[in-house]
Amino acid sequence: MTAQPPALDWGQLGFGYLRTPWRYRSHWREGAWDSGVLTEDNQVHISEASAALHYGQQCFEGLKAYRTADGRVNLFRPDQNALRMQRSCARLLMPPVPTETFVGACKRVVRANLDFVPPYGTGGALYLRPFLIGVGDSIAVTSAPEFLFSVFAVPVGAYFKGGLSPMNFVTSGYDRAAPQGTGAAKVGGNYAASLLPGAEAKGHRFADCIYLDPATHTKIEEVGAANFFAITRDGRFVTPRSPSILPSITKYSLLHLAAERLGLEVEEGDVFIDRLDEYAEAGACGTAAVITPIGGIQHGEHFHVFHSETEVGPVTRRLYEELVGIQYGDRPAPEGWIVNVEGKEV
Repeated sequence: MTAQPPALDWGQLGFGYLRTPWRYRSHWREGAWDSGVLTEDNQVHISEASAALHYGQQCFEGLKAYRTADGRVNLFRPDQNALRMQRSCARLLMPPVPTETFVGACKRVVRANLDFVPPYGTGGALYLRPFLIGVGDSIAVTSAPEFLFSVFAVPVGAYFKGGLSPMNFVTSGYDRAAPQGTGAAKVGGNYAASLLPGAEAKGHRFADCIYLDPATHTKIEEVGAANFFAITRDGRFVTPRSPSILPSITKYSLLHLAAERLGLEVEEGDVFIDRLDEYAEAGACGTAAVITPIGGIQHGEHFHVFHSETEVGPVTRRLYEELVGIQYGDRPAPEGWIVNVEGKEV
């Protein structure tokens, strides 16, 4: 049985799974993708010998659909998710899903589940999870003979409870990804490796852990499953650059908005963990978290506080309001950032 929208408390949604009626499925066989279908079956039926199960040949994406004040439903930059999935596919020897197919599948799933898009003003959104897995009967350590691409949808609220409020993080001794590994691809193995460090951080009452660069452990790379950014004391927007970092669509959107809307100088470069006093504000950003202000970072015996442990910094707040305003249709969007979803499909 699927949950009925009237029973949902839209303002209390967290970031968890809730079954919605429809999802998209498409198979790659003999060198081509089929036309794809919508299905009500939320169970995936695959061979026990599937490469996704044994060798981790899989990747996924995350994006959101937003309800606007006038009732429209918009996707935020889905073409960028398609391109990132294509890069992940190239890294793992999987057939890419064409951008048009990817965006079309996302639109079909949103239209089929329109009743589950949270109302405007609740702070919620319909989260889409496209994924691609290697399937078929083969136990050799080679690329799978077949592949499954699917998109499902879940109504969600804030990833971190408390909304736009500062949270504290702690640096981890674990590495999120190896140098020249799969850190820049959105693959499940990266997230499986993060479970233990994340649990240890939460066990010490931190929101999550900060990963340092795997080669030298001197530079910030990521914040749990999100990208890191900071505002220098002279007003520059800085975010780490590394081949191990997942290129966040939210981060690159913020880079654009910081430069074009806020008039800030922007930079992708090194953020050294022993130079945190250079920054007035800091935050984590990503599709799920949007922006989470960082109150402080614990590194060894030292705890560094940025703007405040309780108040959001002024630049972080302006960036959040600009980005969320675009996503919910309250502020003008740069060309190509918003894809409107029209009509209902079942």
